[in-house]
Amino acid sequence: MKNNSEAFQDCYPEELSHCYGCGKNNHDGHQLKSFWQQIDKENLTASTTVAHYTPSDKFTAIPGFVYGGMIASLIDCHGTGSASAMAYLVQGREMGSLPALRFVTGALNVSYLAPTPQGVELVLVGRFSEVKDRKVIVEITLSANDIICAKGQVIAVLMPESMVK
Repeated sequence: MKNNSEAFQDCYPEELSHCYGCGKNNHDGHQLKSFWQQIDKENLTASTTVAHYTPSDKFTAIPGFVYGGMIASLIDCHGTGSASAMAYLVQGREMGSLPALRFVTGALNVSYLAPTPQGVELVLVGRFSEVKDRKVIVEITLSANDIICAKGQVIAVLMPESMVK
């Protein structure tokens, strides 16, 4: 497995790295970077992932608060990145090795619990509630100043062959 200091998204193959939320090849996008926080090979659902992100002011809902769509996109991309990393871990493969284990969103559910303040670092933590070969469910919290502002569930599915060009 590659060094834990390398972001999951930086291990995606070049041709699969264009996502607006996390693609390293999308210079106008968010460039979200996700990492392992804790790996528990004995109990995969005890493993956690983390991402840190500070949205720019252009993602303002009302002055002082982050737009909800931005929050959803961060949860979405952290979820699919976490699913990919988990799939590699389960298979005992180095992240980014071929064939690629790239996941896409099958379903996204976000609950907004508190207004998310602008101008502070947001922390996303992913926990796994289901891990299967072609589907991984990731539960994510998004916090600002140690307050959980949103929770999300990402049902991530292995990217279908029809999406690869």
